[in-house]
Amino acid sequence: MDEIPPGIEYLIKTLPGLATPALITYLVSHAARTFLELHIPAWLLWTGVSLSLPIWFTASVLFIDWKDHWDAAKLGAALAPRLKDPYPGGLRTLKKGAKLFRNAPIGSAIATFTAETGTRTFNTRTLFQNRIITDEPEHLQAILATQFDDHDKGPEIGYLLHPLLGTGVFNSDGDMWKFHRTLTRPFFARDRLSSISHFSTFTTQFDLAYSSLSSRFKEGHPVDFQEVAARFTLGCALEILLGWRGVDDSTLKYPFYVNQALGSQDTGDEWEYTWNGQDPVTMSQFVPAFVRAQYVTAHRMRYSVHWPLTEFWEDKLKKPMKVVHGFIDGIVKQALERKKEIFSEQSNDDKLEEEEEETLLESLVKETEEILDPIILRDEIMNMVVAGRDTTACLLTFSIYMLADHPHVLKKLRDEILENIGPNKIPTFDDLKGMKYLRAVLNETLRLFPPVPFNVRRTNKPVVWPAKSGKPYYIPARSRTPISVYTMQRRKDLWGLDDQFSHSRPYKALDFDPDRFIDDRLHKYLVPNPFIYLPFNAGPRICLGQQFAYNEASFFLVRLLQEFQSISLVPEAIPLASRPPREWAETDKKAGATRREKIWVKSHFTMYAQDGLWVALRKAKTSEEF
Repeated sequence: MDEIPPGIEYLIKTLPGLATPALITYLVSHAARTFLELHIPAWLLWTGVSLSLPIWFTASVLFIDWKDHWDAAKLGAALAPRLKDPYPGGLRTLKKGAKLFRNAPIGSAIATFTAETGTRTFNTRTLFQNRIITDEPEHLQAILATQFDDHDKGPEIGYLLHPLLGTGVFNSDGDMWKFHRTLTRPFFARDRLSSISHFSTFTTQFDLAYSSLSSRFKEGHPVDFQEVAARFTLGCALEILLGWRGVDDSTLKYPFYVNQALGSQDTGDEWEYTWNGQDPVTMSQFVPAFVRAQYVTAHRMRYSVHWPLTEFWEDKLKKPMKVVHGFIDGIVKQALERKKEIFSEQSNDDKLEEEEEETLLESLVKETEEILDPIILRDEIMNMVVAGRDTTACLLTFSIYMLADHPHVLKKLRDEILENIGPNKIPTFDDLKGMKYLRAVLNETLRLFPPVPFNVRRTNKPVVWPAKSGKPYYIPARSRTPISVYTMQRRKDLWGLDDQFSHSRPYKALDFDPDRFIDDRLHKYLVPNPFIYLPFNAGPRICLGQQFAYNEASFFLVRLLQEFQSISLVPEAIPLASRPPREWAETDKKAGATRREKIWVKSHFTMYAQDGLWVALRKAKTSEEF
């Protein structure tokens, strides 16, 4: 039997609820005529039936609004300022926000609404639902840490992300979240993160990346470093997490002027379903399907539970997820079969553990002896692959972007590498520990370009957020609370304009300046207020893979700068439609959280460069430019 199209299924579930007020109105009028013998004209009856839904809805909205004010007053609190909108349901706000999201620099919508309200915490109240957006450190601290139990993902986010992430650690609450967190925590222990096997994997994957880079440069073309970074991080994640040692056999993209762009990363429209459903899924099939699934899911997030209306006749996630699940399920199946073999040859078990370091998948299989549920394993692996590929690839991509745009920083970093490690040595965990400027470069990149720039929680009960001055904010139950790490980490009042420093000019919050994580500014701004810097989240959900990401990114940058002495941007390799418009120069001045970028920075779950970061690199020790 064919599945019901998403739009039809949505209408089947929604229409009965919408018809309820009309049905109640009709039944009440019928009872009045039958038992009270009241004469109700037909025109009045059908007018009442027609208006019952808008009247009921308006009354509900007004009552909830009154109740929220009443509850806030009882607690001596105030409601968050509401963004003014002349149209019901915040339709102007929705339209304006969507336009800014598509056509303006990242963060422009929040910066614009912040300027309109004059406050860092405000309620857009779109579609008659509380959406309280904030980039105040004390409010993020409440959401992520001090009031953690009162803020969860909620059923709406769970529903939207379930096709991609299942019930994994990034898409679960309560006991299920604790279960997944407990399963994965041991794998990120310090002794594992510093293991030789991890760095051996980094070496293997870097060698593959270096080979791809060199081949393309020898052809006389720049390379999309974002693609290189994603291949490196995915290769590391699959080998370290799953024990899967495969190679992406597809070729790197060419600049659009060599071979017209294969499609925009923003939509993934270039993806084609090529799997026959029987043969093992290859890496070259998995990666584009994986990317496509992320873009479709991100698109759905914009429309919340109403997304089926945008995919009325076809579920656009079904085919790519079939490929993704085929790839992951094949690896999980191998792990489960291996476990059965180990059980049947118990005498060899100790020897196996001594010879090989256990992967995360093997650890999960061992920990779930009583469950042995492939779906649970697949969900957790999917969550780890998303985190292992995208977040560190984002960090590497924007680190290279900043180094290419700031040659003096690149030179200083390369000097530190050559002085402490040398031009040829493969770096170890102990080598990287002492690289202060390298860590500062990564931290500053994470400040300006946090991999997850925006996030969202939901209040599961009424809460009160603290305030610097005046009344605290009362947040009603079931309010969505989007948080903007991106704009917070660029705020001038939090990161400063430091005239007192004896530099050639004051260093501003929007400047890329790694020294802010080394000099006195570290103790002036960050140490007293650590919640102004949250690239890895905070509280109980803080990223377990934080040190893994630092190790992986540090290793890659060290090896890259051992091989290459300079990096330059090649903006002409970007398709014309994906280059930052000239009019953004004025927009940047108005939107307080943005810089004048040379690439179009966008985000779905994580931040990325629209249609890639195209660069050329000069080989070290020679004057030859590849």
